[in-house]
Amino acid sequence: MKLLVHICCAPCFAYPYERLVEEGHDVVGFWYNPNVHPYMEYKAREESLKKFAEIEGVEVIYNDYDFIDYLKMQLQVTERPERCERCYAYRLEKTAKYAKQNGFDAFTTTLLVSHHQYHEAIKKVGNEIGEKYDIPFYYEDFREGLHRGNAIAKAYGLYRQKYCGCLISEWERFGGKNQK
Repeated sequence: MKLLVHICCAPCFAYPYERLVEEGHDVVGFWYNPNVHPYMEYKAREESLKKFAEIEGVEVIYNDYDFIDYLKMQLQVTERPERCERCYAYRLEKTAKYAKQNGFDAFTTTLLVSHHQYHEAIKKVGNEIGEKYDIPFYYEDFREGLHRGNAIAKAYGLYRQKYCGCLISEWERFGGKNQK
C-alpha cells in the first residue's frame, strides 16, 4: 500500500517507518503539528524530522504552522481526554484530505506509538475521518516498538521532546491546573 503517515515527531516515526517498510508499504511522511508550542519546540522537532528523513531517504510533506487557528479550536475544550481527541481530529483530518487528494491507499499516524496518548480515541477518530473522506485509516498498535524507535533516535542523535507539545500540556507539566 501507499501509506501517508502523519508524523508527530521523528523518534515516534522511526519504528513505524521501519516496520511499514519491512511490510512492503510505500511510506510517505506528513508533518502537520500546529499543536506544538512554543515555536522553537516546533522547529526543534521539525529539524529532527528533516535529519531523520535525510538519513533514511524518506519523503516527507511539510505543512504550515497554523498555530493561531489551531489554538482557537483547542481552547474551546481544555479538559483531557476531549482536548486530545479534538487535537487528533484536527491533525488527522488534514492528513486524510491530503491522502485522498494525492492518490494514497490509506493514512495512519505515529501517535499510535505513544503510551501517553489515548490510543482507542486515536483509532476511533482515524476511522471516522477515514469514512468521512473515503480513505481507510491504517490501524496498527505501534506501542510495542517504542523502545526500538527511541534506540534509533538515540543512534541518529535526534531531538527527543518531554511533552506532547500542546500549550496546555506544557502548562500542566509545570504544575498548572485547569481553573473553572
